Amino acid sequence: MRTTLLNICISALLFCSQAVKAQADVQTPDHVYMKNIRTVKFTRAGDLLSMPIITLNSGERLQLSFDDLDADVKTYNYTIVHCNADWTRSNYNTFDYLRGFSESRIQNSTFSRMTLQRYTHYTLDLPNSNCTPVKSGNYILRVYLNSDTTQMAFTRRFMVVDMKASTGGFISTPINPKTYKTHQKINFTINVKALNVNNPFNQVKVVVMQNYRWDNAITGIKPMFIKGDVLEYNAENDVQFPAGKEWRWIDLRSLRLQTERVAHTDYMKTGTVVYAQPDPERGNGRYFYIGDINGRFQPIMLDNYDVNTEGDYATVKFTYPSPEPYAGYDLYLFGELTNYECNEENRLKYNGERRAYEGSLFLKQGFYNYIYGLIDRTTNGKLDTENTEGNWWEAENNYTVLVYYRSLGGRADELVGVMQMNSLKNRK
Repeated sequence: MRTTLLNICISALLFCSQAVKAQADVQTPDHVYMKNIRTVKFTRAGDLLSMPIITLNSGERLQLSFDDLDADVKTYNYTIVHCNADWTRSNYNTFDYLRGFSESRIQNSTFSRMTLQRYTHYTLDLPNSNCTPVKSGNYILRVYLNSDTTQMAFTRRFMVVDMKASTGGFISTPINPKTYKTHQKINFTINVKALNVNNPFNQVKVVVMQNYRWDNAITGIKPMFIKGDVLEYNAENDVQFPAGKEWRWIDLRSLRLQTERVAHTDYMKTGTVVYAQPDPERGNGRYFYIGDINGRFQPIMLDNYDVNTEGDYATVKFTYPSPEPYAGYDLYLFGELTNYECNEENRLKYNGERRAYEGSLFLKQGFYNYIYGLIDRTTNGKLDTENTEGNWWEAENNYTVLVYYRSLGGRADELVGVMQMNSLKNRK
């Protein structure tokens, strides 16, 4: 009897331990947990505006960089977790998808030079001799302190594709008279001849993204027609995105010169404060094309300085004039500069005396895109930019189609196709 109870207790402890470990493995993708971590970039090597996608066994590399404002030397460790199409952890064991060590240390770090804000700059290339993904699919890179996953610094998504499905498509205006002036419709086909697809409605999953954003990605899309090995996704009301307008911008490549869209700058012994020109509401304004980088930011400096270690930080003040506050809504500054998140750091507060919303961000020198959006306090729903920015079907946007496949009896979703489209170049 005692032996039975002991076995039950041991089993319960093991179950709890596994549950805690599984919970520790589940992290919010693309989230910064520590306030001292800034300017996190994770892209294809050599292209700071790209998505972190590489082809399996291709030799392509990703590059991670970030700053630690504590300006000391810490032990940052990292690991990668394989996920399904919906970013839940897959049933793969670590040894199934990873060649190398389950945990490695970030080795490359450099101290800042000639900056008011001191920091330590860290870089990491993936894959490397210590860590190489060997399966296609979604991954989460987790960076944490001192081999302790409870001290999570930040997480970042990346993808490894094994091109087994060919794709094609175009962008059009919707047929619906309610949306044809304000939205863009994505039409595409997927050829699955190289895959063993018996049930395309369950085995094939598709995700469509606008301007590399996950917060408004469209999922759960089903093919309208199946013609042999070709799946057609062109249902009348499917895959429509509000077109928005070109993103707002501010040029912080120099803190000494009066760069574009900077009203004035205050210089102090302890730091720099940059005042951006006011950003008025443009929901009902006319559309003008101005080249942008679709919500991204690029750390860069003038005069050929090394922004990684010589780029300084500044407190940037943003102002959004409004005769009165939006009743029942909160206003947020949004883009890659805010990690595509809406929280207290990028929520603007209304100043009744100045009749404007005001907020600030601590940013490194570079070129930044951003927009303003509203969130309903009662529903806490998605960011809405219809009133603050407006939508115009002619706007230039980048779209990404991700194709996932799971074989019969498979333990995880494979990423088997990626297609990039642009609303100007691929418009029908």
